[in-house]
Amino acid sequence: MRQRMLSELVGLMHPSPAEVFGDDVLVGPDIILDNRSATPGSVFVAIPGERVDGHDFAPQAVAGGATAVLASHTTDADAAHLLVQDTVVGLSALARGLVREARSRGMLSLGITGSSGKTSTKDLLAQILEGHGPTVAPVGSQNNEIGVPLTACRIDDDTAHLISEMGARGLGHISWLTSLVPLDVAVVLNVGHAHVGEFGGLAQTAQAKGELVESVGPNGWAVLNGNDDAVVGMRSRTGGHLAFFGEGELPAGDMHVRARNVTMGAFSQARFDLVVSRDGREENATVQLQVVGRHQVANALAAAAAAVAVGVPVDAVAAALSDAQVRSSWRMELHTRHDGVLVLNDSYNANPDSMEAALRTATELVQFQRAEHPDARVVAVLGDMLELGPLADDAHAALGRLAKDLGVAQVVAVGGFADQICEGARREGLEARVAHRDDVIDNMDLHAGDVVLIKGSRGVGLEAVANALMEDNA
Repeated sequence: MRQRMLSELVGLMHPSPAEVFGDDVLVGPDIILDNRSATPGSVFVAIPGERVDGHDFAPQAVAGGATAVLASHTTDADAAHLLVQDTVVGLSALARGLVREARSRGMLSLGITGSSGKTSTKDLLAQILEGHGPTVAPVGSQNNEIGVPLTACRIDDDTAHLISEMGARGLGHISWLTSLVPLDVAVVLNVGHAHVGEFGGLAQTAQAKGELVESVGPNGWAVLNGNDDAVVGMRSRTGGHLAFFGEGELPAGDMHVRARNVTMGAFSQARFDLVVSRDGREENATVQLQVVGRHQVANALAAAAAAVAVGVPVDAVAAALSDAQVRSSWRMELHTRHDGVLVLNDSYNANPDSMEAALRTATELVQFQRAEHPDARVVAVLGDMLELGPLADDAHAALGRLAKDLGVAQVVAVGGFADQICEGARREGLEARVAHRDDVIDNMDLHAGDVVLIKGSRGVGLEAVANALMEDNA
């Protein structure tokens, strides 16, 4: 947000009720939620939480440089207040007004959803678009009713592209988010088992994710995974142009973005021919990904399709994808220890689909390692997959069996479903043990060439295991 008078924000937030209490001051450019992130001129948004109330931290935010407080009541902060009935709704109203204003001057808005891969795809897309105009994208995984408007509030008069990552845990969530941030391009990656316990099944998940494409107008684009039947089924829910991405045969559409001749390098980094078909012509360019994992091919294709839809040349897309790096922490981070052990840290989150992708990546890595280290093994440190509801027990047991099927040598399970993971593994004859997070690396006998995968839902906190593994060999 560019600097404005506080009273100007009231106009942007209309028709949501808001009023200035105190002096009308110059605010911006930053909108913050954490008082420790205060900058000169920032607006501190006081959001009540389950344990603490942001209103109590307003004085510290002002002491750090904040000029105003967005609050539901006055606080002890010696600063102007922008008063609203509900601060989350107020933040949303501000974001809606800023986006409406920016789109009227030509800013393009792109949104991404899917059961897995949203953050990785968002990071790839951002690195493509940044070469073609100022781009705002979420930091990390800001994909909910607070993160989406907070990201939108970072746009200014120069922003050419706004990328929003949009998650959902029920019907109507994405519709709400797209009411704040209407889209010119809507990208749906996949429909999988993430949050299936909350949605109630895959059909309900598809219904919720498909709300994204309903927001696209006739001049916009719906970018859909042509290899996922549930996503393909969303084509009837949009009035926009259709772009399908994937490998092999794809459904009829206005544009197709394919990967051909995919090969994997020693660190599970894909090389492929990017093929874009549209308007009766075909363009090709070579991509050499730096990010890790075969599943990143689909993420790269999705990002490529979205970028081409907004006018980025195919060769520029391929070049940007080939240079793109991991930006968000704990997502397929590959580290090599001094002793030659590879640590694959994918500890940010987990569901059955992303678990399978991570396990496959780890076993691909070890195959290359065996050229120098014939006895190299995969050790999988696996944590809970949360939000699976009544399917959780069976899903965790299946995870243990899958580890055996894919050639994992040992499983170390952490969390409330550790017993189920180990039970599934042991039934297949795979060595498995339950451990507390702080004790995982105890008695872990690792050798050069071994690959240690660390994967679990965010609530398990397995990034601590990755840190301990790296420090153990510092």
